[in-house]
Amino acid sequence: MDMSGESLVVILLVGIIAGWLAGQIVRGAGFGLIGDLLIGVVGALIGSWLLPQLGIQLGAGIVRAIINATIGAVLLLLVLRLVRGGGFRRY
Repeated sequence: MDMSGESLVVILLVGIIAGWLAGQIVRGAGFGLIGDLLIGVVGALIGSWLLPQLGIQLGAGIVRAIINATIGAVLLLLVLRLVRGGGFRRY
């Protein structure tokens, strides 16, 4: 797999944005640059696999990538919270 520098920058940018958004949605705060990046990139993998499996198509281009990655990252954070015993809080 040959990846250009531009592709890598887009992946990292989408990961950071999606991780930050997921942190805002699930916990109300980000996890720092590296934490947001990791959560966003893993979330992008989850979202880009899961949403097409469910027949869900959201947006186009970079917007689609950010939406898919954010949804995947939110799901990842919710699963991690359940596994770690944090449960769900009602505010």
